[in-house]
Amino acid sequence: MSDGFDRAPEQTRPLRAPSSSPDNIPQQNSESAMAKPQVVVAPVLMSKLSVNAPEFYPSSYSSNYTESYEDGCEDYPTLSEYVQDFLNHLTEQPGSFETEIEQFAETLNGWVTTDDALQELVELIYQQATSIPNFSYMGARLCNYLSHHLTISPQSGNFRQLLLQRCRTEYEVKDQAAKGDEVTRKRFHAFVLFLGELYLNLEIKGTNGQVTRADILQVGLRELLNALFSNPMDDNLICAVKLLKLTGSVLEDAWKEKGKTDMEEIIQRIENVVLDANCSRDVKQMLLKLVELRSSNWGRVHAASTYREATPENDPNYFMNEPTFYTSDGVPFTAADPDYQEKYQELLEREDFFPDYEENGTDLSGGGDPYLDDIDDEMDPEIEEAYEKFCLESERKRKQ
Repeated sequence: MSDGFDRAPEQTRPLRAPSSSPDNIPQQNSESAMAKPQVVVAPVLMSKLSVNAPEFYPSSYSSNYTESYEDGCEDYPTLSEYVQDFLNHLTEQPGSFETEIEQFAETLNGWVTTDDALQELVELIYQQATSIPNFSYMGARLCNYLSHHLTISPQSGNFRQLLLQRCRTEYEVKDQAAKGDEVTRKRFHAFVLFLGELYLNLEIKGTNGQVTRADILQVGLRELLNALFSNPMDDNLICAVKLLKLTGSVLEDAWKEKGKTDMEEIIQRIENVVLDANCSRDVKQMLLKLVELRSSNWGRVHAASTYREATPENDPNYFMNEPTFYTSDGVPFTAADPDYQEKYQELLEREDFFPDYEENGTDLSGGGDPYLDDIDDEMDPEIEEAYEKFCLESERKRKQ
């Protein structure tokens, strides 16, 4: 213990000795007392990190594609490895699609030269799009780009035709898949949502240059919805809700153009499921919210080509932000009420909106109150003009 105390003058402040040994406190001379305290530097731990260490990547990140991409596909022994690395790269960094898709397509045009290679490419993309939940949209965009930029077109079919044939293989077992076990249904739901993304993103150019969607996918989605609603298990219904949120507005527009009422039939079927099916309460709420979304035109707001003043006749949301009033009996009414004018006039006659009242014995009407007497009753001219416009506009709306 004495060795430790001998070094006490080196500390920035004196150490307090234990109460049992007061005599052991060292005496500092005047010079040390006047000396500037020394700053104790904590010991520095030597880091084992090195500037020459390899670049860090998360365990789930595949750096093979990034390292080999600059050198093209020469470093890949097979087409499968090259394509799979690119798909993983897009999954992890979807923002790179725009900058790298062109080079990827050019590389494929030099590699995919046989029917088997094209079939393999289609299968790789299909598996990625239906096994990785967040890749269905990116997979559909990738399919659309390759359908227009791959030059190979063998007798077995071009890229788009082979892709649709692959989807048809899964489509043909839809009824068995919708009533299968949990794993089978999960794989089926991934296929359904990928097909929805394909319907939205796969563009077909006509002979006159017009761009259309694949009608065969429209028909397929309708039948897939039938399969899901025919087996109203919770996960099937959730998948149907997701599909309709994704494609409902586009499907309904397409059906209306053809004079079909398919969406009306789907909504009726949803209402029947809510009433009769033994699905959970949360799923029923999801279905009802979907019906509500459809009743609001799928949340779309169409801007009028020419300006028209909003009226109850041309604006369904005209009364949405109107205030709610109450009659003398406590019955609520708004501007949408047919008897609004009569009830509102009764309210004006009944209510005194500027009463003189007292608080703590003081008349707040303004008479005799030195504080209120000092208040300037005049408005700023700009504020007064804005207030008059507001009053006139309010009165005009009330008389409509």
